[in-house]
Amino acid sequence: QFQPVESGGGLVHPGGSLRLSCAVFGFTFDYYAIGWLRQAPGKEREGVSCISSIDGSTYYGDSVEGRFTIPKDNAKNTVYLQMNSLKPEDTAVYYCAAHGGSACPAQSYEYAYWGQGTQVTVSS
Repeated sequence: QFQPVESGGGLVHPGGSLRLSCAVFGFTFDYYAIGWLRQAPGKEREGVSCISSIDGSTYYGDSVEGRFTIPKDNAKNTVYLQMNSLKPEDTAVYYCAAHGGSACPAQSYEYAYWGQGTQVTVSS
């Protein structure tokens, strides 16, 4: 069974950094794009970042561009979300998801496999 598992969430002060991990089980990165999405209370789910399995190209949402990166470790079958210069508006549940294709999808509903989510709270 394909299953992404997130970890690394928590409470961080504004301006701080946090790294989320997404370990995937049941498949490898070779054929699946992996994305990070988030959902804040009362808001729609938002695509944060994605990494393609075709050529490793990456995508970032406008609100996190320049602050977040999405490195991956093929040997560990793990994708990370490195979050720097965190802001209170980054507070949300963060989800890791796998797309049933190599290219990053345009819409969040195109992701086929989802993790359970991990809470990130940015507050002083």
